[in-house]
Amino acid sequence: MDTDTHSVSAREIGHFDALAKTWWEPKGGMRALHAMNPLRTNWVNTRIAPLQTARGGRLSLLDIGCGAGLASEAFAKLGHDVLGLDAAKEVIQAARAHLEANPLPQTAGPLAYRAGSAEDLVAEGAQFDVVTALEVIEHVNDPARFMKMLATLTRPGGMIAISTLSRTLRSFTVAKLGAEYLTRMLPIGTHDWRKFIKPEELSRMGRQAGLRMTDAAGMSFIPPHWRATRDTGVNYIAIFTKD
Repeated sequence: MDTDTHSVSAREIGHFDALAKTWWEPKGGMRALHAMNPLRTNWVNTRIAPLQTARGGRLSLLDIGCGAGLASEAFAKLGHDVLGLDAAKEVIQAARAHLEANPLPQTAGPLAYRAGSAEDLVAEGAQFDVVTALEVIEHVNDPARFMKMLATLTRPGGMIAISTLSRTLRSFTVAKLGAEYLTRMLPIGTHDWRKFIKPEELSRMGRQAGLRMTDAAGMSFIPPHWRATRDTGVNYIAIFTKD
């Protein structure tokens, strides 16, 4: 993939493609995402509920950087019409294989996967009620440009959810050294601490893209679960509205 014209570099895509076969293993390389996923998806679902009420039906939801579908499947089970998008072809194959082997309940919304980039959808003029980018923006080449693409892909009045990591000394210790090298919760090389984004920086990028940050929360591991807290010094999640 051309790293100058696409949001995610070929190196990042290759890194995550290499994890495709073990993505759905609860104790595998993505076990941190497995543990965090209920918090992320339920937090987002609560905040988009008024939009669903206002629009009187199922919301269309684009899950950008969906990986092998942890959040995509969860959002579909919550009743949304979901498209999971990832530039890594191997993980999309893993997502489709998992869905085929584990059909969603009849109460779930439709779920489809697509291998490609956000730029592809922008070129097609696609728009969605909700766009999510969970643990994605810290991997892109140009976060401010990425935020503008998310805004373009969102219908007026729609919402965007982003979870990421703040660039602090504590996040370097906990999320980089601790998670990758000490506990091996994540594969080594998953993150570049220099690309972490502080909440105030993310809020500013949102404003530049015509978005309002309407809520944010820290995501903290308080045994035995991940919980929403006021501590945004390491992991956090935010919701934006497009006016």
